[in-house]
Amino acid sequence: MKLIYQGKTKDVYQLEDGNYMLKFKDDVTGVDGVFDPGANSVGLTIEGAGRSGLKLTKYFFELLNEKGIPTHYINADIENVTMTVKPAEVFGKGLEVICRYRAVGSFFRRYGLYAEEGQPLDAFVEVTIKDDKREDPTISEDALDMLGILSKAEYKVLKELTQKIAGIVKNELAKKQIELYDIKFEFGRAGENKEIVLIDEISGGNMRAYKDGKYIEPLELEKLILQ
Repeated sequence: MKLIYQGKTKDVYQLEDGNYMLKFKDDVTGVDGVFDPGANSVGLTIEGAGRSGLKLTKYFFELLNEKGIPTHYINADIENVTMTVKPAEVFGKGLEVICRYRAVGSFFRRYGLYAEEGQPLDAFVEVTIKDDKREDPTISEDALDMLGILSKAEYKVLKELTQKIAGIVKNELAKKQIELYDIKFEFGRAGENKEIVLIDEISGGNMRAYKDGKYIEPLELEKLILQ
């Protein structure tokens, strides 16, 4: 097992069989000690955040696999806070894909001249480049294609998968009377045919969810969904 990457919220190890192992951490993104799934840096450490995130990730990835949606997930070890995944190649140096159901976070900060905070959005999809130095700028379909990061055909698949997966998560939360405001995904190319698959995680750390108009913290969200 070889450490190949240390990320903000997890470390990545290469296994002898060619697969990879993700080690979830208790670090979460935020600003000035306040959690923010859209932040570009680690803002605080929450004891149990790694295990909580892995539990939700295991739940959702196994649900997606049952529904035939392609992911890199193989299995998870909750006790050791690790997840084994298939190899996948990220787009460029990494993209994040957000699906938005309400105008909050960076969407409202950017478009507040036209949007009202919290107003409904119709599963709006936007892509950002993983680039901390430039604060993860958004990028258009045309720019992705022209820069050789993602073809227009791949973008169509990416968008469809994003809305489909977000819809599944949204429906699962709704069963607990929880509303999904937005959620962030990562994708990659896997296998000989370069199939686009969901990678990374689905946890309280990469979504905003509310119940009775009140924001739900990541660890609390995991408990509400899995109880």
